[in-house]
Amino acid sequence: MRIVVAHPDAATRQQWCSEISAQLPGATAFGWQPGDSGGVADYAIGWRPGAELFAAVRGLRAFFSTGAGVDNVLGQGGLPADLPLIRLEDAGMAQQMAEYCSYEVIRLYHQRARYEQQQREHIWRELEPPARAGFGVGVMGLGVLGAAVAGTLAGFGYPVRGYSRSPRDIAGVTCFSGAAALPGFLAGCRVLILMLPLTPATTGLVDGDFLARLPRGAYLVNVARGGLVIEDDLLAALDSGRLAGATLDVFGQEPLPSGHRFWDHPRVRVTPHIAAITLVAESARQVAAKIRQLELGEPVTGLVDRSRGY
Repeated sequence: MRIVVAHPDAATRQQWCSEISAQLPGATAFGWQPGDSGGVADYAIGWRPGAELFAAVRGLRAFFSTGAGVDNVLGQGGLPADLPLIRLEDAGMAQQMAEYCSYEVIRLYHQRARYEQQQREHIWRELEPPARAGFGVGVMGLGVLGAAVAGTLAGFGYPVRGYSRSPRDIAGVTCFSGAAALPGFLAGCRVLILMLPLTPATTGLVDGDFLARLPRGAYLVNVARGGLVIEDDLLAALDSGRLAGATLDVFGQEPLPSGHRFWDHPRVRVTPHIAAITLVAESARQVAAKIRQLELGEPVTGLVDRSRGY
C-alpha cells in the first residue's frame, strides 16, 4: 500500500509520514509538494493539496483531510468527482475547542476584562455578576466539535442553546434547527460561538442583518472559519456598540494582515487559528483505522457529502 502526504509545511509532512508508517507498518508513506513528480498511490492525506496533486498522483481511492473542515480541499479544485473525501472527526480537537471556548465564556461572565482595567487604575471594587439565567450561550453548529463545546459549557451550568441544520438532542442543551428557528435562537444568545463548516450556504452568513438579531451587547466567538463573517459588518457592529466584543481565531485572510483593524480594535481579541490544533499522532491513528476499514470493504465515518460541504 502506498500513501501520499501533501502538506505545505515540510516538518508536518514528514511527521505525518512517520506516524502513518508506524500505524500501518506494511505501507509506504511519502511526502509530496507542488513540483514533485507524481506516481501511483492508494490513499492521500493532506491540507490544501491543490489541483496539481490529483493530476500528478494516480490510483487514489480516498483523500483524508488533516482537519475537521474540508474547505481547504474543496475550495482549491481538482478533486476528482468520484474520489471519496474523508474528514477528521475529533482526533484530540474537541477537548481543545471546548477549553478555548469555555475560557472565553468564563472570562466574559466573570468580567475579567473589567477587573484587569481596575487593576491598572488601582481600583478595588467588587462587580455584581450578571444573572446566570440570562447569560445565554449559543453554539451554532452541532457536529462533533460543536456538540463537545455545548456539552462542556452546559456542564458549567450556563444556559446553553445549540443550532444545527437538522434536529439534534444534547443533554443540558436547548436545541434549535432549521432556518425558521434561527431568529429565536439568536435572540437568546448573550454569547454566540460559531462552529459551522464553511460551505456555499454559510459563506458570509454573519452579516449586519444577522448580527442585528443578537441582543444588544452580545459577544461573538468565531473558532470555525473566517469566511463565515462579513468583516466590515462585524467591525461596524463593534464600532457602534451593537456588539460588546469579539474573540476571533479565524479570518478571511490568514495570516491576518499586519494592518488589519482587528489587531488593534479595543473590542477584539485575536488568536492565530489555534483553538484546535491538529494533533498529528492522534489524527494518524484515526486515519490509519479508517484505511484499515476501507481495505476490508467496510464503511467509514467522516465521509463528506459534497453537496453540503461537510
